[in-house]
Amino acid sequence: MLDAIAILIIFISAPIVFTLLFFYTAPYGRHFREGWGPSVTARIGWIVMEAPALLVIGIIVLANGSRISPVSFLLLGLWEIHYLYRTCLFPFLMRGSSKRFPIAIIGFAFIFNSLNGYANGIFLSGPGLLTSGGFLPSLRMCAGIALFAAGFVTHVWADRDLRRLRKPGEIGYKIPHGGLFEYVSNPNYFGEITEWCGWALATWSLPGLAFALFTIANLVPRAYANRRWYMATFSDYPVGRKSVIPFVF
Repeated sequence: MLDAIAILIIFISAPIVFTLLFFYTAPYGRHFREGWGPSVTARIGWIVMEAPALLVIGIIVLANGSRISPVSFLLLGLWEIHYLYRTCLFPFLMRGSSKRFPIAIIGFAFIFNSLNGYANGIFLSGPGLLTSGGFLPSLRMCAGIALFAAGFVTHVWADRDLRRLRKPGEIGYKIPHGGLFEYVSNPNYFGEITEWCGWALATWSLPGLAFALFTIANLVPRAYANRRWYMATFSDYPVGRKSVIPFVF
């Protein structure tokens, strides 16, 4: 029952977040601005808000370990790889991490990640995940896992290229070049959207679909705002680059 409520909240909030973020850019990173209450450093903010996604799903699945299929453990491993990176590695690789993060935004993300981790954890722990059923379900799961892996590599690679734009001690922004940056302003977001669409395909579940839709709702407006910021900040920014989806948007 509680997992159904969590899924419903995510489904309802996705279009609301999508709409609001096109009018009010979330105030962190290059878009940070005063007026959103107390704030902490970006490094602390990322760790705190991503921690529930790392921990909640793992606790739920491992608590039911004797009844969990190998496929569920495989999918849990993919999830944890992503969030180990986001929670434990990415914050400490950041350059210019003295930037601020509003506690209000951290609180919202903390709640979302708790609900999302809970809903997906309950699904992985239950009978809803098909571990057999013929060629098509197996092909669908393999395709989803492949998409997830490709998205994760794209996401991490783009983060690395953005970090390398800054020398130690630098906090400013520069125009990135090379790879997917020649096609979109935010290949890291493109990678993350690909990941969670792959997760939705692999799990073939309502929690997976809800998460994929919310990821799109959160990152597409953010990507649009970032591209608009680049265009306003750098007169030589390549105008042909899309925001997040190559050749489309």
